[in-house]
Amino acid sequence: MPAQSRDAAIVGVHEFPSRDVEGALSPLQIKAKSAAAALADAGLTLADVDAIYDAGEGGGMAGLNIAEYFGLKPNVIDTTGVGGSSYEYHAAHAKRDIAAGKANVALLTYGSTAHSAAQRIGVGGRGATGHPSDNMDMFAGMTLVANYAMVAARHMHQYGTTSRQLAEIATATRYHAMRNPQAVQAMKDLEFLDIRETSIDDVVNSRMIADPLHLLECCMISDGGGAVVIASPEVARDCAKPPVWIIGTGEATKYPENGGDITTSAAAQSAPAAFGEAGVSAGEMDIAMIYDSFSITVLTLLEDLGFCAKGEGGNYVEGGKLRFDNPAGPALNTDGGGLSSNHPGMRGIFLLIEAARQLRGESTSQVQGASLAVAHGNGGMLGSRHTAGTIVLAGD
Repeated sequence: MPAQSRDAAIVGVHEFPSRDVEGALSPLQIKAKSAAAALADAGLTLADVDAIYDAGEGGGMAGLNIAEYFGLKPNVIDTTGVGGSSYEYHAAHAKRDIAAGKANVALLTYGSTAHSAAQRIGVGGRGATGHPSDNMDMFAGMTLVANYAMVAARHMHQYGTTSRQLAEIATATRYHAMRNPQAVQAMKDLEFLDIRETSIDDVVNSRMIADPLHLLECCMISDGGGAVVIASPEVARDCAKPPVWIIGTGEATKYPENGGDITTSAAAQSAPAAFGEAGVSAGEMDIAMIYDSFSITVLTLLEDLGFCAKGEGGNYVEGGKLRFDNPAGPALNTDGGGLSSNHPGMRGIFLLIEAARQLRGESTSQVQGASLAVAHGNGGMLGSRHTAGTIVLAGD
């Protein structure tokens, strides 16, 4: 493997343990608790932080609100908000800012009470958003889950993908979730029925939500949050845990276009940039932390990230290939993912957290000898306007 530029590393992570706070905490409080714990994980304090990255979910004037609440006067404030991939963007921007000498310790935080607030993230009407193409896809009242179902139906029509193949993704993430005590507790708190490992038959026989997507192919709606601390090499070498290096980044945007292919995501643009910078390929990844709002999200992103050719995702995932104990790998969403661990609305930060845990040897579904991981966030809606953030990570 060629030498990479190691300009910044993840040195601290924390995942807020509760997926149901029952209104006891605000998103801002979840962010603060997570920040303190992630900094402690790194052996640092708030006094060390000189850069803040925030997607605005804590309310108020993003960035400024966080700085004041934490009592900080950072040199860098980045308030990029592009949905679920915001935290991959933040990691990329932190790497650039640290490499440019603008900062030494960057803090990324997330907090959400989507479950407690009973937000209808997937099934509510989308309403007008102010996008230029609202007149093309809002008038029919399409919901978010229907948008993903349309992508799945198109993928099936175009490439022969089957529901049983898509179910492989849900069974793999549940397999990992059942080894993660926090994920199991989450399913209990959110009142899942019959909590156990699932089979392909379980998935395809579960209730249809938006044809062809079944209940067990759709992410949960939870509360939650977390924090990630990214530091310069000078700081990282003295931190409490081994550094996890950010060796490649890529960002991209896609939106509806005449003649556009809804089965191809913006990852087709962001992935070559990230893997090219890192000097590695998708096939070398031990860990694939991929945004799993729905099963079709993962299948499409696996193709666009370069794990297999477009249209071959169905065959690629068969046979339990994505489980952590299958040497064929890569291991997918070893925390349980958005399907079976948590999905508070924007899940990108958890991809970074679990990838870092894997490369530090701390996962509940640990891949032995894991040295390379990709964390890929998808913000917005697959098949419509969305963003892609690809981060390639390496162990120390």
